[in-house]
Amino acid sequence: MSKQYDVLQADENVNQIAIDFDGVIYKNSKGYHDGTVYDEPIEGALEAIKAFHDKGYTVVVFTGKVKPDRPSPDNRTMVQHVEDWLEKHGVLQYIKEVTCEKPRALVYIDDKGYRFTDWASTMKFMNTEFNF
Repeated sequence: MSKQYDVLQADENVNQIAIDFDGVIYKNSKGYHDGTVYDEPIEGALEAIKAFHDKGYTVVVFTGKVKPDRPSPDNRTMVQHVEDWLEKHGVLQYIKEVTCEKPRALVYIDDKGYRFTDWASTMKFMNTEFNF
């Protein structure tokens, strides 16, 4: 690995915030539905994105909605649809990237995340929540 790569990775690990789109920024009340980006922002999401940016953090939006195997309702990519929605709501300029990959970040803000501490607690949670 090059020193330049190490510096980039270290910077992203402390200065980048990764935010899930569906259910965190965007209501997603109908789920995937017809592939369109149809819903409104979740209250406080747009202000939070601006606040992170204003405090010097880089914001990356991640979503399964933009995976290459997901069909688009038209000839444009799903990344373009999400970016259009972000622009419509006045926050695209605060976003570094929209991706389906989990980026390096200081923190991940995700509605489906589970905070791992150890496997015993994780398995207890899985059993309680999902009858695993």
